[in-house]
Amino acid sequence: MTYTNYKSVDKVLVAVDCVIFGYEEGELKLLLFQRQLEPEIGKWSLVGGWLNSEESVESAANRVLKKTTGLDNVFLEQVNIFSLPNRDPGGRVLSVVFYSLIDIKRYDKNLITQFGAKWWSVSKLPELIFDHDKMVLIAIQKLRNKASYHLVGRDLLPYEFTITQLRYLYNSIFSAELDPGNFRKKILSLNAMNRLDKKDTSESKKGAYYYTFMKVEDIDVSQRIIKI
Repeated sequence: MTYTNYKSVDKVLVAVDCVIFGYEEGELKLLLFQRQLEPEIGKWSLVGGWLNSEESVESAANRVLKKTTGLDNVFLEQVNIFSLPNRDPGGRVLSVVFYSLIDIKRYDKNLITQFGAKWWSVSKLPELIFDHDKMVLIAIQKLRNKASYHLVGRDLLPYEFTITQLRYLYNSIFSAELDPGNFRKKILSLNAMNRLDKKDTSESKKGAYYYTFMKVEDIDVSQRIIKI
């Protein structure tokens, strides 16, 4: 059945854009690609795609991530909806933006190359198309808010890591040097990691213990990092 009042409503295009964060060599990074269609063809853009009629925006975002990185079941959280009428010179386009966290060592490098994509340090981003710079800024703030109250790193660090490596990740997220002693105390108070019986001795003779993240279902959700 077709409802006549639906026909009288203006139609808009719906896109999903993904702010894909990774972590490498002490830097928080963002995956960008060179746009493959007009307007602004060849310029740097977030990874995105159109919403199909038979899928949710979450499904569309996961499809875009899978197509671009080859990864399934990655962390994904909605950032915001961008809906200014003139935000896209190509037409009336509403964009639902998500951010995701992935382990750079796990993604499909051939797919990244195929799409003309590149990892950029968030501190040295190129000029982006449309309002994508605003999308990135809000996504970074969302990530910082999450990291302030919840332990992040599960999707960005190797399976085994030291507390120092975790602190370096937090330094890159907040663009600040966190106090080592206070950070260690807060992190260990969460009881969200398992200490392994092995050490990293690459930086000192004494070495630093490796840790792994506990399973999510085993963590007391009432435990939080209070204002890192």
